[in-house]
Amino acid sequence: MLQQIDHVNLVVRDLERMISFYSDVLRMEVTKQVTISGEWVGQVVGLTNVVADVVYLELPDGPRVELIAYRQPASPQPLEANQANLVGLRHIAFRVADIDAEVARLREAGTPFLGEVVTVPTTQVKYAGGAKKRLIYFRDPEQNLLELCQYA
Repeated sequence: MLQQIDHVNLVVRDLERMISFYSDVLRMEVTKQVTISGEWVGQVVGLTNVVADVVYLELPDGPRVELIAYRQPASPQPLEANQANLVGLRHIAFRVADIDAEVARLREAGTPFLGEVVTVPTTQVKYAGGAKKRLIYFRDPEQNLLELCQYA
């Protein structure tokens, strides 16, 4: 039986730039930095001669985000841009207490957003306790889709 989501893993090109974004801009705490290699990781990921640098980033609650930069084998480049309707894992959503304040702070830091904060129509989706969900999409420096959301 599944218990909870443990972590989300993002394969990145520029590890230092991504650490800076997730720790300095999003204010996640770096809790571990390791290099992994050997047969064990190759068996897990289905690759050979794996060497990768991994950084664990944590929030006070919820699963951690792991950034992984493969030294070898080299990571292939995606064929398409990471659009919201591309099949597969698309985004990570971060819950916040004050979405307007977070958006303002992230905009000051130069974070590009795809649009403006919107409220999900309750005629389409109802949330527990009658809460209304407000959300906005943005991208990290390597174009991964991220979401900020607030339930009020």
